[in-house]
Amino acid sequence: MANLIKRSKALSVRPVKSAQTLGAILAFQGVAGAIPILHGSQGCSAFAKVFFVRHFNEPIPLQTTAMDQIGTVMGGEANMIEGLEHLAKGSKTRMIGLISTGLTETQGGDIDRMVATFREGHPELAHVRVVAVHAPDFSGCLETGHGGAVRAMIDTLVKGSDGAGDGGKVRGQPPAINMLVGAHLTPAEVESLKDMVIAFGLNPLVVPDLSTALDGHLGPERYSPVTTGGVDGAWIERMGGARATLVIGDAMNDAADLLARRTGIVDFRFSEMMGLDATDRLSMVLAEVSGNAVPERYRRQRQRLLDAMLDCHFHLGGRKVALAGDPDGLLSWGALLEEVGMETPAVVTSVGTKGLAQSRFSSIRIGDLEDLEDLMRENPVHLLIGNAHVADLGYRRHLPVVRCGYPLFDWMGGQSICRIGYEGARQTLFEMTNLLLHSGPRHPSPYRSRYATTGDKIP
Repeated sequence: MANLIKRSKALSVRPVKSAQTLGAILAFQGVAGAIPILHGSQGCSAFAKVFFVRHFNEPIPLQTTAMDQIGTVMGGEANMIEGLEHLAKGSKTRMIGLISTGLTETQGGDIDRMVATFREGHPELAHVRVVAVHAPDFSGCLETGHGGAVRAMIDTLVKGSDGAGDGGKVRGQPPAINMLVGAHLTPAEVESLKDMVIAFGLNPLVVPDLSTALDGHLGPERYSPVTTGGVDGAWIERMGGARATLVIGDAMNDAADLLARRTGIVDFRFSEMMGLDATDRLSMVLAEVSGNAVPERYRRQRQRLLDAMLDCHFHLGGRKVALAGDPDGLLSWGALLEEVGMETPAVVTSVGTKGLAQSRFSSIRIGDLEDLEDLMRENPVHLLIGNAHVADLGYRRHLPVVRCGYPLFDWMGGQSICRIGYEGARQTLFEMTNLLLHSGPRHPSPYRSRYATTGDKIP
């Protein structure tokens, strides 16, 4: 059990937290033909768009109802209905994600009722799926907003089933397996998970699927007003036909609970996804669900990871690490760091969760980067792990930094970083080792005898 220390300040200095509105936007980027629309002021969407464009270096489809002072006082329903109608009439739009903000949640706007009003007034647009998500900025974090959006998709699109789990077989395809993946996984990590599932003879149905949307590819068209990749909304409606569900990250638990209640499909939950133990468990679950043995390719990768752990432990064992980020990302890192004997005296999270309270960390502070710097003064560390803002702290204190999370506006190819699975863990161990090897003096200082003559002594 970890000692979860609550926030003691009335303000945040250099915040770690990103708003859960951003997480909801990110979730809709992983659905094909989708466009999220923020029900709030224009500034909310402008900030969110810049945030993701700087991280992914890709165009981000996003709209806003552009609430002004009059619309805020009067409720803004007219803005929202007009915005939905405009987007739904687009020839490429297949799903609209209507996301509330701190402004409209405080104002008391009922977006579920507004969507129902839109449906009654525009039956000709019934072919466009509309999913309403409550994601106020003043609570939660990016990961919770992402999980809330996936839950809203399931609530809107997935109907009840008898839990037979044979949908894939009916279509002459391998048995399907649902995958609810958290925001702490990069597009490359989602792709790695899909490859592993396919290797076991299963058909992955990933919600949301960023691996085909924000993986940094050039599309056939120069411009698209909606997402150009991701999971099809029709596939989300068929989740009840899958054989099982993999739940990656605690933030997806609410969505998984709803899916289980509605379909009766068994699920397997992974709070941690990095390191040897987590990948071993995933392999055993996939072998159980598919009925197939672990492929030789992954047996070989496991042996390579074991060898890398042996090679790197001389450099990593006993080293101290400072981490900052959202809960699911911290839990995954904690598993890998413990396996190689690294210590974590300074850990700061954006929000507290039950998973963090039960984690392997000794102490976690809910706070900001000022708190992280204070912890580092009390317990000096050798390495920092976090986003681009944590990297700034590393530069100031002359410490090496391993980048992860959102945003990474100072790092090209963040969406291609893969730290999960046997191979991802192996490469991460090499990265940390090399950073530590090159962070100190390049060569040891020459030995000088105490009996040396005055001219040979170091001045």
